[in-house]
Amino acid sequence: MKRVLAVHDVVKVFEEGSQRVEVLRGVSLDVRAGEVVALEGPSGSGKTTLLSIMGCILTPSSGRVEVDGEVMGGDPDRLRRVRRRSIGFVFQQYNLFPALTALENVEYALSVKGVRRGAREQASRVLEQVGLGDRLHFLPRDLSGGQKQRVAIARALAGSPPAILADEPTANLDTTAGRQVLRLFRDLARQEGKGLLIVTHDPGVREVADRVVGIRDGRLVDGAESAEMAGRAGRGRREAVVS
Repeated sequence: MKRVLAVHDVVKVFEEGSQRVEVLRGVSLDVRAGEVVALEGPSGSGKTTLLSIMGCILTPSSGRVEVDGEVMGGDPDRLRRVRRRSIGFVFQQYNLFPALTALENVEYALSVKGVRRGAREQASRVLEQVGLGDRLHFLPRDLSGGQKQRVAIARALAGSPPAILADEPTANLDTTAGRQVLRLFRDLARQEGKGLLIVTHDPGVREVADRVVGIRDGRLVDGAESAEMAGRAGRGRREAVVS
């Protein structure tokens, strides 16, 4: 399978005054077309920083980033062009424009990517693809949480990027809606050949993931340790609900 995203020996250091925090410590990871990769880790482990570097939002302090076979540098304009062309983003907060319909939200994403001709038709097509063909003209306030997340996924698909990055995409959804969204991610990978990286605390992601990668203290850990972390996170959530 073609590699659509990759980082090689990436280090990320944040400095403020005399404070120096090494958030990522020599991380190497790739995502291939047609697969779903789950990235698990506790708060502060570096997973969101890694997602941001792979999504060309942040640049590493050292190491190499590849997007769709192209090695990235530090030029902001180039990173912005590659980000718009090759990567779709899905966040837990949806980030929809409340005054725009589902169709208009996706159209706007296309306009940001420079797509003008046929934008409405493409927006309609991706909304149909995620099961919202009958909700094109609904405002976000008239959609359920799961439907809002599907609009966000359609927006990420706009322009047909090879890679989709999702940051806690089921965190604000109930169990049923969360499972539907995860099945949609799995289908997008299988049927559309997208490479998906999902940052999550949701153990349900394991059911659709081809690979599960753990991260702790800025370093990747093996599958067994990742499973142990996920189990502890799940127990913590259950205990919080009981208490």
